[in-house]
Amino acid sequence: MNPSGKLIIFSAPSGAGKTTIVHHLLKKVPELEFSISATTRNARGEEVNGKDYYFISKEEFLHRIAKKQFVEFEEVYNGTFYGTLRTEIERIWEKGKTVIFDIDVEGGLHLKRKYEEQALAIFVQPPSLEVLKERLAGRGTDSQEKLAERFIKAEKELNYAPQFDIILKNYDLETACKDAEDLVVNFLKN
Repeated sequence: MNPSGKLIIFSAPSGAGKTTIVHHLLKKVPELEFSISATTRNARGEEVNGKDYYFISKEEFLHRIAKKQFVEFEEVYNGTFYGTLRTEIERIWEKGKTVIFDIDVEGGLHLKRKYEEQALAIFVQPPSLEVLKERLAGRGTDSQEKLAERFIKAEKELNYAPQFDIILKNYDLETACKDAEDLVVNFLKN
């Protein structure tokens, strides 16, 4: 493992805008490369295996956990696992790039604790829980039951914000993207 490699972690409740911000940064900051997470959930919409996620079976995921192939993983929703493969970080560091994560809140905190000074952990704060609920419902990708599960999780996740290095307020997406760019560029300089 490259001990001098850096990681940038973007975490937030689902619907806070972290994915949009990370995609913006990937276009603007050439030193970054996206860490593709592994998951047991099915692909949504236009998602592509090996680009958006590594879609693997629950059995395969559990096998890889047993072989200690994940730097972090968790059962985010009942029966649905997400995790970061150690080989994914190494792959990006070997190219001389900085790893950028779009990851759930608890996974982000695990990575920050594991990599400490090498990592910049940013929590994307939505304007309010109500706005978050509107955004999630507006996606139209989840059942009412799944939405209710996401709302409960989001409420809990907002309490973790103070444990991150920085809280990035996403009240206006354009401003949040610009602020994120400044934070990342400054972190990469040090």
